[in-house]
Amino acid sequence: MTRLIGAAFVASVLLAQTPSGLDTAAIDRAMGKSGAVMGDVYKISLPRTDLNVMVGGVKVKAGFALGSWAAFKSDGNGAAVVHGDLVLLDSELNPVLSGLQQHDFEITAIHNHLINETPALKYVHYWGHGAAATLAANLKDALSHSKTPIAAAAPAPANAPPAASDDLPADAIQAAIGIKGTVSGGVLSLSQPRPETIQMMGVTLPPSMGMATAINFQSAGPGKVAATGDFVMLADEVNPVAKALRANGIEIAALHNHMLHGSPELYFMHFWAVGDPQTIATGLKAALANVKK
Repeated sequence: MTRLIGAAFVASVLLAQTPSGLDTAAIDRAMGKSGAVMGDVYKISLPRTDLNVMVGGVKVKAGFALGSWAAFKSDGNGAAVVHGDLVLLDSELNPVLSGLQQHDFEITAIHNHLINETPALKYVHYWGHGAAATLAANLKDALSHSKTPIAAAAPAPANAPPAASDDLPADAIQAAIGIKGTVSGGVLSLSQPRPETIQMMGVTLPPSMGMATAINFQSAGPGKVAATGDFVMLADEVNPVAKALRANGIEIAALHNHMLHGSPELYFMHFWAVGDPQTIATGLKAALANVKK
């Protein structure tokens, strides 16, 4: 009896952790990689660990600005939607676009997120609607036209030496900005969601589907950090945020859309900064003060 109760309890916990209307196991099998449950969203991260990207003298970590991803959500009618962002080399861009189009994905944006990076990168935002496992299989097929790593990374050998420590002052940065984040792979990730209900193609998109201002930090050498990310803004917030960034010496890399048929209409401003952690954090806090939360 105890064993049966225990099994039932585990099953109920697993069910509670599965986004409603999504067969995450089928998505995993089709994609060849597992993701993470974020409320009613199932998100698979596909960092471009194969790329060696430099911006000036900063080697960009995969989790800092090279993170392709796919976020799945039930449409409430037995099917699913997927929205995401793909990091591509220039040579990969059009082959992947053709692969997406072959499977009836919609392209919602193509642009830069960084400036002066080597090699040059493009970022493709996309949208799909259909059976979740089919969407995952079709996305994987489209990505086969790139060198995006999909299989999970092999675990480090048991006798491998510990990774070199990173001098990223994560606690001080979080205190200066006033937002708690997470640290993974030497990258501090911070997020500030918007207060509005955000929709695309009639589907509500939570913050985990790219609808929150995102700020990432990584070490850029002794006493220095690099920061990048994007502000998610209404039209009236665009120029106050831009002025605050430039007043604090933070570079603006791009201003554009990520969505089609979005409500409300949102704009995304990407930024870049390298320097003293406290100075950059203070500048970003000043820019965040111009965005509703």
